Amino acid sequence: MTSELISLEPATGAELWRGATSNVATEVAAAHAAWPDWAARPLAERIALVERFAEIVRARHEDMATLIARETGKPLWETRTEVDAVINKVAISIQAYADRTSDRDIAAAPGQRTWVRHKPHGVMAVLGPYNFPAHLPNGHIIPALIAGNAIVFKPSEKTPAVGAMLVKWLHDAAIPQGVVRLVIGGAEEGRALVAHPNVEGILFTGSARTGIALNRQFADQPGKMLALEMGGNNPIIVWDAADIEAAATLVVQSAYLSAGQRCTAASRLILQDGQHGPLLDAICALIDRIIIDGPFADPAPFMGPVIDTATAEGLRTRFAMLAAKGGKIIRPLEPLQKGLPFLSPALIDMTDATDRPDEELFGPVLQIIRVQDFEAAIREANATAYGLAASVIGGSEAQFQQAWTQLRAGVINWNRPTNGAPSAAPFGGLGLSGNHRPSAYYAADYCAYPVVSVAGEAPQASIATGLRPLD
Repeated sequence: MTSELISLEPATGAELWRGATSNVATEVAAAHAAWPDWAARPLAERIALVERFAEIVRARHEDMATLIARETGKPLWETRTEVDAVINKVAISIQAYADRTSDRDIAAAPGQRTWVRHKPHGVMAVLGPYNFPAHLPNGHIIPALIAGNAIVFKPSEKTPAVGAMLVKWLHDAAIPQGVVRLVIGGAEEGRALVAHPNVEGILFTGSARTGIALNRQFADQPGKMLALEMGGNNPIIVWDAADIEAAATLVVQSAYLSAGQRCTAASRLILQDGQHGPLLDAICALIDRIIIDGPFADPAPFMGPVIDTATAEGLRTRFAMLAAKGGKIIRPLEPLQKGLPFLSPALIDMTDATDRPDEELFGPVLQIIRVQDFEAAIREANATAYGLAASVIGGSEAQFQQAWTQLRAGVINWNRPTNGAPSAAPFGGLGLSGNHRPSAYYAADYCAYPVVSVAGEAPQASIATGLRPLD
């Protein structure tokens, strides 16, 4: 009996979409059969088709933005920016492919040519997250298609409708049906997809727990391309900030945008002990003004719900554990609508807590840690197994350079929020945040592999040493 996957709107609880779970073997077989022809097509043809996809998204912009808003609960103004990122990813990926993986000649001896070209891996599995259900998987799919790979895409089981729309519009752009396949399902289908022997690469965005499991699963298969983006426990240091209101705004943007459901969201606010009072007052004043509502509300909300009620309950349980460890609650994490996953932005001082957990909460929770000096602030920022994003607000240029040198993170900002990384730059982290396979502009690196060739005009060789003379 075929099972179904049902998607509910977080902001209303209403059913949005339902569809049958996929046969993974069938989808991989279709992609495996289609990719050689796709890889053999001229690069210019593949580029023209993904450019056509960008034009389709541009023409249907509001349709995609509305569906993302309904399925994730994010405000419509925010989902419109996600659709813009989907469109812009095409031009960025074309430029990145030319920059990172273009054919090039290397100086060689007379009568000889040495050059580097790049080949696609084959069938690549893309496992997408729910927080950016179009932009983040699209950031893998488009570079992989340009490089000549076929795609089997499994969206998050919490956002299948957006995943289905993304694949349909790729097909509407005349990208062959077999080249981009859709897998609807949950963890079982995900495990079957990544384990399939005809999948040559796994491009994953999600939790550290799942990423670690994938890393272990393929430890004895070095031939599989594995690119992991696994989130963070990100620090934001505020130090000697001259403009308290601007610093507070940057902190609130970093911690609570998308209801904290960004891998780059600030989780830990590190402050100078004794100098923190005015900043905390400004942050609390902003928190108390935040509008939390459904995606289409008027006035427009700053943040909507988290993805579902189970996530909301899990966050509340973990927040209670922080308090039980000695955290001082400044703003509580409270449910705002019965039966729906709307939560208030939470702020808790963990300075005197025991055994602070090193985990990504992935919700609107910001922990405060007070320290004595800037060196202690850097040590505290590095007190995590993650390493995705960090930001310094205030301080001198010399202090920022000190932080840049010593912080372990793939994104290190100054006087800017921790989130909102540019797509025209590499994006990734280290430790539990990633496996040194940055995405965004550097996605081209893991979508094709280099092949070097040395060629002569005719076969010619000699062995000058080590041979016995002819009789």
